[in-house]
Amino acid sequence: MDKKGNSWDSSLWTEELDTLRTIINKTGLVETKKWNSPVFTYNGKNVLGLGAFKGYFGLWFFKGVFLKDENNLLMNANEENTKSLRQWRFTSKEEINEQLILSYIKEAIEVEIARLEIKPEKKETIIPVELQEVLDKSIEVATAFNALTPFKQREYCEHVASAKRVQTKISRIEKCIPMILEGKGLNDKYR
Repeated sequence: MDKKGNSWDSSLWTEELDTLRTIINKTGLVETKKWNSPVFTYNGKNVLGLGAFKGYFGLWFFKGVFLKDENNLLMNANEENTKSLRQWRFTSKEEINEQLILSYIKEAIEVEIARLEIKPEKKETIIPVELQEVLDKSIEVATAFNALTPFKQREYCEHVASAKRVQTKISRIEKCIPMILEGKGLNDKYR
């Protein structure tokens, strides 16, 4: 942390980040600190983040996927994991356009007011053949398995399916049956 209490560590971008913060403070968003960085909220909901790295500093729009981005300034920094968040990266103070930034922030607030969001995808539970055979043979095990949460069911299915040999799958199922009957998840003892 620097002397001003900012969460960024880089003296490279201090002036630039302060300029962005000054612009953001004109919007009525409330500044908080999350993940050791400034996050700006509207009615307690994350709208915008501010941060810096070695090669750039920038703004993070938590629901940036819903912004029009007519200027094509936003990017998804992690295609595999990030569905909604978008970044606007800067590499110099000269790139900061206050009016353009304010228009993006205004739109981000409107997105929050409209409560737009990407619903998490429901993961389908695929029951391995070997486990399904056990469930078909035992009403008691099937009833206990069906009473588990979908998350716990997926844990068992993935554990069994990850074995390469059929014998290993069967062995895993045999070890799991007592826990299933007790209503326990595979990894409950670690939680």
